Amino acid sequence: MHPILTGRLRQLLYLGVWLGIGGLLAAVLQLVHRRPFGQLVLFLAPLAVFYAFACLSAWWVCRANPPGTTLPERMLAVIAGASAQATLMWVLLAAFWDVVIARVSHQTPVRADVLHDVVVLGVAGFVLYAQSMFGHYMLLTLEAARHAERRILSSQVSAREAELRALRAQLNPHFLFNSLNSISSLAGSDPESARRMCQLLGDFLRTSLSVGARERVAFADELALAERYLAVEQVRFGERLHFEKHVEPDAERCQVPPLLIQPLIENAVKHGVADRIEGGTVSVSATLHDGLLEINVANPRDPDAPPRRGAGMGLENVRQRLAALDERHARLDVFSEREAYRVRLMLPAAAPESGAALA
Repeated sequence: MHPILTGRLRQLLYLGVWLGIGGLLAAVLQLVHRRPFGQLVLFLAPLAVFYAFACLSAWWVCRANPPGTTLPERMLAVIAGASAQATLMWVLLAAFWDVVIARVSHQTPVRADVLHDVVVLGVAGFVLYAQSMFGHYMLLTLEAARHAERRILSSQVSAREAELRALRAQLNPHFLFNSLNSISSLAGSDPESARRMCQLLGDFLRTSLSVGARERVAFADELALAERYLAVEQVRFGERLHFEKHVEPDAERCQVPPLLIQPLIENAVKHGVADRIEGGTVSVSATLHDGLLEINVANPRDPDAPPRRGAGMGLENVRQRLAALDERHARLDVFSEREAYRVRLMLPAAAPESGAALA
């Protein structure tokens, strides 16, 4: 269906424009051949309405010969041919209508007057239909540009979602590899702890699959998942590993991308606490200010410990996910001191009900 025919207001505005065109044609015809005003209105009003809808046929003619795939010379030929056909139909109808009005008015049709009307309407009809063709070609060009833009945006979204899925897929194998090494080291010396670690690992993986399948999760759920991870690691480290959290109640309700905190805490355990003989405390804090959720993950570190292989993988994963998510105002900052390490994550504070920023 033609876009103009999809709304009553559009139809009324379109007919209003054509009645204005009919008024201009009436002024021209009055100069060529003076006649009573009522007779002139009776002659032109139906013809203007008829040609208004006739010009809408240009929409389908243009779609059959779309811009971009139709050669320019063919396009001009189509415009000229369609305009000539529409004009011929209009002038024949005008001549017939001119005769009918004269006979109804008990007048004898004057061939010269009819010829004058036909010439004026023929020239005007050709120009108006050609303009309608050009206008429809402009609309089709804009429509094609919008469709191309939507296709580009759709492909970008698909690429971003694929990138996010790939980044998420890196987390569980990376963590699973470390956990299996821990279970292997405990299997010989402490089978009971190894068995308990297997159970906790299974619970963690089931929960991580559920959380990771969602686009957004409450920070409280994300933190609970991180605590499950720490429960797995505490089987191996025992009293060497401690955990502290200081989270504001409003911060717990904020929606965050899933599996974003766990790699930061894993990094703190693997490259911080594990390197210290006395172990240490991993602390997590979360506060709200200026519409942003600030999350800090801190841990002690051994300044003399050699760098571990794979250090920074978790941080890089989080950075890439933030870039792929295109989060406004989201960033990851690292503060490295001689005996302490802290990661600060800034995210828009989105509420669970509406996604609006929290105060």
